[in-house]
Amino acid sequence: MSATNAPFGLRPAFHPSGLDRAQALAGGITSGYSSNIWKGQPVKYSASNGVIIPSTAGSAWSGAFAGVEWTDSTGRRRVSNFWPASTTYITGSCVAYFYNDNNIVYEIQTDATIAQTSIGNEYNFSSITAPTTSTVGLSQCTLGVSTAVGNNAQGDMRVVDIGPYADNAWGDSYVIVRVVNAYSQFFGQFTAIA
Repeated sequence: MSATNAPFGLRPAFHPSGLDRAQALAGGITSGYSSNIWKGQPVKYSASNGVIIPSTAGSAWSGAFAGVEWTDSTGRRRVSNFWPASTTYITGSCVAYFYNDNNIVYEIQTDATIAQTSIGNEYNFSSITAPTTSTVGLSQCTLGVSTAVGNNAQGDMRVVDIGPYADNAWGDSYVIVRVVNAYSQFFGQFTAIA
């Protein structure tokens, strides 16, 4: 898998407590919201109305999108792993799910080779709004290896480990690494490892 470019966005790997549950946010996406939100895409709370919206590379984020359910105008309940752009729903029927605990350790694929010396370094997202073409609704977001930030700079995520898979090794073309949120929307940012 490390030699294959097959991004999946952010995927929760574990939480120190053992509970990596998605939060259910009632009314979590504005009816008619005009952008897709893909499963595994970094999201944040909108400052204007408290709903979730896609995050952008190099900015604070809250968590990873997990899915949504709503009732459409015909009264049919819909469940999806992604938010289809411009979808409207009956008022009060939308529930958005996303992982937003700052202690969750995520897995994400890199967009280029990376070495074990990257542990502790911070990076930004790349392809943050792109969908995977082979799997409907799955984010194509990756860790941008070329976006490594230097000392006294803030990155989106911090590398803490490698995904423990037999076909995943440091130095491969596309490594699956484990990361934590280094630029949280609601918690203090992490400090550099000395």
